[in-house]
Amino acid sequence: MFNNIPKAKVGIVAVSRDCFPASLAINRRKALVEAYTAKYDKDDIYECPVCIIESEIHMVEALEDVKKAGCNALVVYLGNFGPEISETLLAKHFDGPKMFCAAAEESQEDLQDGRGDAYCGMLNASYNLRLRSVKAYIPEYPVGTAAECADMIHEFLPIARAVYGLSRLKLITFGPRPNNFLACNAPIQQLYNLGVEVEENSELDLFESFNNHAGDPRIPEVVADMEKELGAGNKKPEVLGKLAQYELTLLDWVEKHKGYRDYVCIAGKCWPAFQTQFKFVPCYVNSRLTGRGIPVSCEVDVYGALSEFIGTCITGEEVTLLDINNSVPADMYEESIKGKFDYKHTDTFMGFHCGNTCSSRLCNAEMKYQKIMARNLPVEVTNGTLEGDLQPGNITFYRLQSTSDNILRAYVAQGEILPVATRSFGGIGIFAIKEMGRFYRHVLIEKGYPHHGAVAFGHYGKSLFEVFKYIGVAQDEIGWNQPASLPYKSENPFA
Repeated sequence: MFNNIPKAKVGIVAVSRDCFPASLAINRRKALVEAYTAKYDKDDIYECPVCIIESEIHMVEALEDVKKAGCNALVVYLGNFGPEISETLLAKHFDGPKMFCAAAEESQEDLQDGRGDAYCGMLNASYNLRLRSVKAYIPEYPVGTAAECADMIHEFLPIARAVYGLSRLKLITFGPRPNNFLACNAPIQQLYNLGVEVEENSELDLFESFNNHAGDPRIPEVVADMEKELGAGNKKPEVLGKLAQYELTLLDWVEKHKGYRDYVCIAGKCWPAFQTQFKFVPCYVNSRLTGRGIPVSCEVDVYGALSEFIGTCITGEEVTLLDINNSVPADMYEESIKGKFDYKHTDTFMGFHCGNTCSSRLCNAEMKYQKIMARNLPVEVTNGTLEGDLQPGNITFYRLQSTSDNILRAYVAQGEILPVATRSFGGIGIFAIKEMGRFYRHVLIEKGYPHHGAVAFGHYGKSLFEVFKYIGVAQDEIGWNQPASLPYKSENPFA
C-alpha cells in the first residue's frame, strides 16, 4: 500500500541585495541550518548553496538546485534586505508551498556593516508577492534569530504537507448523498480550484467490485488482523469476513484508480440501501482505512473527506468525522461536569457517529450493530460499527466547506473531550469548547455548515488556520470560537 501522507522536504534559499554584504545572508543561512538540525530532523530541510543576489540567473540556478534535491516546499530566507524581484520570481516558479522569513539583527555592536535591514525587506517581499499573485506562508512575526526562524520553519512543515497533499489528491466518491442529507452539499468547482482531482462512481460500481472480491484469498489474513485489533471487543465475529472483503475492495479500488495522483481519500455511501445489499455497515472498515492515513467519510460527505485529509497531513495521525450531535443533558452536566471542569453547560455537546472512529481513539472499542438503522431493519444487516466512548484529551474541531453558491469557508475550534461517561451508543464523546453555544449559533448555523465536523486529536488550530488562509479561504470566512469579549457580526448586542 502506498504512503498516503506527504513528507515535506524544505529547500532553504538565502537571498541578498547587492548593496548589502552577501556574507550576511550566507552566514545567517548556515546558522539557520545549524539551529534547525540541532533541534529537529535534518532530513526535513535542504540547504541550497546558491545565494540569490540581484540576478534572475541566480534565481534559476537556485530553483533548479532545490528541484534536483527533491524539495517539495520552499523557504525564502532574507539574510539581509533581499532582491524583491528575484526572490519573488523564485516563489512564483517553484511548484509547491512556500514560506518567507527574515533574519533579525544580531548585536548592537555590529550595526554598521553587520546590519541587514531584512525587517524592511520583508515589506517589499510581501508587496511583490501580491503584485505577482503568489501565495506564500508568512509567520505571525517573520523576523527572528536563527533559532527562532528554525522554529518558524518547523511550524511550516505541517502546513506544507497539507498544501502539497491537496495539489496531488484524488477524491473518490461512491454514490449520491442519502436523501434528506442535502446539508452535506458537494459543489465540486472549489475542489478543482484547490487542485484536487475528483472521481465520482455509483454505489453499483462499488457493489460489483465487492462481489468480484468474494472468495479473495487475502480475506483470512485481513480477518485475523481485525481479530487482533478488536481483541475482547470482537462481539460480531460472523461479520468479519464480509468486512474484510469490503476492505480489500476499497484498497484495490484505490490502487487501481489513483492514476497519476499521489494521495487519495474516499467519500463513501453507507445507507439506505447499503445494509440490505451488502448485508453489513461499513463503519469499521472506514475506521481502519482512516487509521492508515486514507480518510473515508460517511454519507458521501465530500468536504468531510477533504477536511479529514487536511487534518491527516497536518497531524500525521488518524482523525475522525463526527456529527455535532446532541446536547449534554442537564442532570449529566450537574453531576459530572459542573464544578469539576471550567465549562458552562452551553460549552458542551456530544460528538457522535455510528462507528467510524479508529479503535486507537476509543475506550474499550467493541464491534456492534447500528442501533438507529436496526430500528427499521434486521439487526444482522446492521453489524459493522465500532463503538465506544472517545478517549479524553485535547481536540480540534474543524471543517473546510464550499457553499452551494461556491464560496469557500472553514471553521476551527479547539477544545477537549471530557473524561465523562456518555452512557450512550456509537463512537461518541462529550466535547467541551469554550463559548461553543455562541460558536454554534453564529458560525455553524449562521454560515450554513452541515452537521459533520472533522476532529483532530490535539490542538492544531494554528496550522489549520494557516492552511485555510494559504489555500484561499477569505479571512472573514474562517470562523472560530470567539471569546465573549469579541462579539460576532451577527450577534445581537442586546441579547
